[in-house]
Amino acid sequence: MTCFLMCEPLELYNLLNRCRSVSRLADINYLCLIDARERQDYNTGHIITAKSAKVDSEGKFLLPVAVEVDTMQHVVVYDSNTSSLQEQGRAFDCAQVLAEASLCPVHIVRGGFQRFTALYPFLRTEKIMYTIMELENLKTYPLEIKAGLLYMGNLKHGTDSTIISDLKIRAIVNVSQCDSLEPMQKNLTILNIPVADSVVSDLYSSFERICCFIESHINAGSRVLVVSQQGRSRCSAVVIAFNMHHFKYSLKESGVQCLWS
Repeated sequence: MTCFLMCEPLELYNLLNRCRSVSRLADINYLCLIDARERQDYNTGHIITAKSAKVDSEGKFLLPVAVEVDTMQHVVVYDSNTSSLQEQGRAFDCAQVLAEASLCPVHIVRGGFQRFTALYPFLRTEKIMYTIMELENLKTYPLEIKAGLLYMGNLKHGTDSTIISDLKIRAIVNVSQCDSLEPMQKNLTILNIPVADSVVSDLYSSFERICCFIESHINAGSRVLVVSQQGRSRCSAVVIAFNMHHFKYSLKESGVQCLWS
């Protein structure tokens, strides 16, 4: 039996939005997300790709059908609003059953469905079944580095007006060599830093300008999105540099945060 822990809504948001060439959710062993609320609540609306928890005739939770919990990389459960392990509500009871089979820690979302959907209403759905093709084609959002402040994604994220609107992005840092981004909204500010994805490219000389740009917007309470062509090396380097500059993180601390965001 493994342990179970609380996790923040941001952590589940990032799990749902990880991608390589396609959404990670298309990998059947990637994420087991269980909704521990009553079935009628689940039917009314739930977090995208979540499965409704099964119960027996006595109301005791059962392991999900057709899901090999012991092969999952991530196991997450939520109920309406559990905010701590001491509450021992439906999410806690369901997590105990999942923990008996899981080889990885079972996470309970802090604040449950209510808090998660208040922060990310665009990830709420009534859809229950997905084909592999549908999962592969799911829209992904930028990863959230600092809750409600700093995001990291690819160039497609930076040119998607729906994503910009949903996340309330007010500034974008574009560190790709492609054509410069143009503002899609009147209140959107863009800093274009044309840098090739190459080990010989000079991104370092632009760090001060980039960090000052991000800092000015974050200090004003505005959300900032950092993008590069694939949303990996260049924007990761920028985010690490900013964390070290603004939050005074060590290189290791900043790198670990990018890795787990």
